[in-house]
Amino acid sequence: MGLNQAMRISVDGMDAQRITQELIASNLANASTTRTVFGEPYKRKVAVYSEKPITFAQTLSRAENRLATGGGVKVEVVDDKAPFEKVYNPGHPDADEQGYVMMPNVKMSTEMASMVEASKYYEANITAFNATKKMLQDALQIQ
Repeated sequence: MGLNQAMRISVDGMDAQRITQELIASNLANASTTRTVFGEPYKRKVAVYSEKPITFAQTLSRAENRLATGGGVKVEVVDDKAPFEKVYNPGHPDADEQGYVMMPNVKMSTEMASMVEASKYYEANITAFNATKKMLQDALQIQ
């Protein structure tokens, strides 16, 4: 793997963690949204990571050079399948006949832990990027 590709993969990782941070911000902002445009409570959004697909030519080139690297990170945004929380609040406009309101499946503690995790992964990608950049700069200094 070349240094440029290593830098590209680190940038992909930073982009993936940026998307995760944006999802967490959205989840926190909508933690009490009981009615969306679809008429139901807000559903927590999560990021699912997978390896970016690579072309046949890239696969062949990597096989010839005996490289075992992937193409970076692909991020897919999906709804969390956790059930909504039922809260008794008969005065709420979205309460049912028994006085219960369906609340979003967003838990503050989960979101805060996810935020810390995403920021640590982001920092790790920055560190990897800077180390690769330093190696590239040192290679240019060789005489």
